[in-house]
Amino acid sequence: MTRFLFKRILSTIPVLLGVTIFVFLLIQLIPGDPAKSILGGDATTEAVEALRVEMGLNESMIVQYTSWMGDLLQGDLGYSHTLHTPITEELLPRFLNSMILTVASLFICVVLGVILGLISALRKGSIFDKASMGVALIGASMPVFWIALMLMWLFSLEMGLFPVSGMYNMRSPGGLPDLLHHLLLPAFATATVSLAVIARLTRSTIIDTLQKDYVKYFQSFGLSNSKINIVHVLRNSLPPIINISGMQVGYLMGGALFSEVVFNWPGIGQALYVAVTSNDYPTIQAGILLISITFVIVNLIVDLLNVWLSPKLQDSIKSNAG
Repeated sequence: MTRFLFKRILSTIPVLLGVTIFVFLLIQLIPGDPAKSILGGDATTEAVEALRVEMGLNESMIVQYTSWMGDLLQGDLGYSHTLHTPITEELLPRFLNSMILTVASLFICVVLGVILGLISALRKGSIFDKASMGVALIGASMPVFWIALMLMWLFSLEMGLFPVSGMYNMRSPGGLPDLLHHLLLPAFATATVSLAVIARLTRSTIIDTLQKDYVKYFQSFGLSNSKINIVHVLRNSLPPIINISGMQVGYLMGGALFSEVVFNWPGIGQALYVAVTSNDYPTIQAGILLISITFVIVNLIVDLLNVWLSPKLQDSIKSNAG
């Protein structure tokens, strides 16, 4: 088992390397001259050329990539010539704020999605089942920014229950309660689509599991339905649910970008929005890289969780190792 974990963790290294190459080439292949875009159309040829030399754009792509990777390995994400500040200092605090929003959204969509899917599966064909899955289907079809705007209009502007923007009350920050008060609406807006996906998958997975022979076997021994459903059915349904939840992290991070702009949440999405509008290529590159690496690491954690929860996978790994 330890050997498998080591090999699985080791296998992420070429994936991460591939991510860096993809992100580097993605920015390099954008049409136009980054130096000229940063300085504007009125910049002199000498100023543009000087900035190109400062940014290393006069070097070959291989030299640029090697230099960029060397800086990355030292924790240096580059320098923003638009903000005139190191990107690490600007982006990392915002990235942590985005992770707070993403984790809160993941918690909401997993907990509510599993609960709704479980109840719908146990009450298959009921009014609750049809209504919840109908709402889930509608929710999965709505864009995040529209949901965010509707939540802001209803709960902030009309009812005045939640703040319109920000992460804390600027006049009198109230610590964790204040953070949660500001967090709920953007987190729920970000989670809505993924919540619907997880609820529908949970329902179908549990319905399939309920038809397994071992469920009837436990019922023949007089075990309560609640114990069978929670201890055995739900546990055996967890691997596909965890898989789909891990896959939703990338979508949640993408959705969080829209929620951050709508709710003025000081995260990486807002920083990327400003970077795109101001042609700040190094910041765009660093932001995409952070999001991509996070997605790779989350998928690794999901794979390890699946192995830990699945005795069959553990037996298969042991037999292959033997």
